[in-house]
Amino acid sequence: MSQAAALPRSLAPVSFRAFNRDFEGFSKALGDSFARYGFAVIADHGLPQARIEAALGSAKRFFALPEPVKLKYKLPVMGQRGYTPFGVETAKGETHYDLKEFWHVGRDLPAGHRFRDHMPDNVWPDADVPGFRETVGWLYGALDAMGLKVLEAIAAWLGLERHVFEPTVGEGNSILRLLHYPPVPENGPHIRAAAHEDINVITLLLGAEEAGLEVKDRDGSWLPINPPAGSLVCNIGDMLQRLTNDKLPSTTHRVVNPAPERRGYARYSTPFFLHFNSDYLIRTLPSCIDAQRPNRYPEPITANDYLQQRLREIKLA
Repeated sequence: MSQAAALPRSLAPVSFRAFNRDFEGFSKALGDSFARYGFAVIADHGLPQARIEAALGSAKRFFALPEPVKLKYKLPVMGQRGYTPFGVETAKGETHYDLKEFWHVGRDLPAGHRFRDHMPDNVWPDADVPGFRETVGWLYGALDAMGLKVLEAIAAWLGLERHVFEPTVGEGNSILRLLHYPPVPENGPHIRAAAHEDINVITLLLGAEEAGLEVKDRDGSWLPINPPAGSLVCNIGDMLQRLTNDKLPSTTHRVVNPAPERRGYARYSTPFFLHFNSDYLIRTLPSCIDAQRPNRYPEPITANDYLQQRLREIKLA
């Protein structure tokens, strides 16, 4: 069975080519998938594969460095920028940390910007990995722009003006995470990343072709996400779930070990966590409240307050 055939019909890839040719149809297909699963798969996204591979190559070269070299890029504020080593991030409610190391790139801000107190400057390992900033910086910008397109479709699906989210995320604390899961020994733990939900607005993921990503369905079963090569996997985060009063669900997902024949391979992926501007007030959309769905989040909260609260829960703040 091919990877595409392995997808459940309702999670079939949505072609991004329809964004301009049939925006209404694109928005409906994407929104319906999000409403049902919290996830959607976008094919034909148009991001140059050669540039994606170049960014991934930079990430691989960094993770292959000796541990003392990598630790030069570990910042005092864990998880915000730069390198986070193994043994740190732990899913909410879990006692065992995830089997991964990662690198974070965030938004560059000008001097004197009002968010600089909690959005630090990026660090770049170009002295040890030449070209890292150019290749990875490009990927950040490309996924940031793609996120706006996805939000346009979501806004239309919600019955809102399609550009309504644009001013709410233009200065957001969005993060590109370069992830490395090392090869798993035959008798190693079953889980590479424990079950969790994403904190942010939406997540855009490249690199999900390597098996392991699973989504928890409504009946409690785990649904494998095996997208066609080169696809973009998107999911709803807790901030958007809260804003839409759970109309768009932030679905629990995890990364499990691959089949035995793939245990000797590392897994690399590049999730982009798109965030609201730090001072954006997450207040339930009135159009998502009715008699059947009363407001489940009556107390509004700023995006940064919500983020910091959640980062403490997973040991990244």
